[in-house]
Amino acid sequence: MSQPAKSAHGTRTSRSAAAPEPAAPGSARAPRGASSAGAGSHRAAAQRLTMRRRLAASAMELFATKGYEATTVDEIAAAAGVARRTFFRHFRSKEEAIFPDHDDTLVRAAGVLEAAPAHENPLDTVCRGIKEVMRMYAASPAVSVERYRLTREVPALREREIASVARYERLFTRYLLGHFDESAHHSGDDPLLAEVAASAVVTAHNHVLRRWLRGGGEGDLEAQLDHAFAIVRETFGTGIGAGRDAGTPAASARAEGSVLVTVARTDAPLGEVMRVIEKALKEA
Repeated sequence: MSQPAKSAHGTRTSRSAAAPEPAAPGSARAPRGASSAGAGSHRAAAQRLTMRRRLAASAMELFATKGYEATTVDEIAAAAGVARRTFFRHFRSKEEAIFPDHDDTLVRAAGVLEAAPAHENPLDTVCRGIKEVMRMYAASPAVSVERYRLTREVPALREREIASVARYERLFTRYLLGHFDESAHHSGDDPLLAEVAASAVVTAHNHVLRRWLRGGGEGDLEAQLDHAFAIVRETFGTGIGAGRDAGTPAASARAEGSVLVTVARTDAPLGEVMRVIEKALKEA
């Protein structure tokens, strides 16, 4: 298993949002219309998601009562109180209608990758990115459980779900591949390692999610997911290094007698700090 060096793409600056500095007197300001345009864009996005969820709720209710095959797009639109053309502005087909949040969730997951701290291990970044998918399901447990039941019963819905999962895998694979220095590796295994690692993260997420859904959406889903990710990191972590600012660890810990001394950068992810502490305690 090859050890990646510093990313060929270089260290990226984190894009996490910071509070804007107040403009100095007399300095140029953004046009007054810019903020209103931004607010209008957010409003439009919120209205779009609200309508998608409304159509999805109508579709799920009809699928559950009439059956998937017997339900038409016209009936879904009518149940949601909109015209047929409105339905097709939001979804291409009726099977797509019960997954209203996947597009937006994919965008948020990509945003997590793009704004990753410079020192963070890429595998940790991918694990954080897929948590956006987990939060989508956990936000409405009852809806998620019913949707899971439908996807188990209707092959067309299951195929749609599989297609959605493949999009996340491609996103994470591209990200991991972007953090290998191709000039430093000649074995040809880097693409394989990136794809297998990305698949492992997605598989761990899906395994935990399915178990949670089969249990009726009960229990601490995030804690279960963190445990699964710890197994993935232990398996693949030595093969996918930080690739960014690798000379300085984000956190370190050592036992000195009965005292545990931990040193961490102020921007170190809490999860990484806790893993270092846990490892040092086990070795003490």
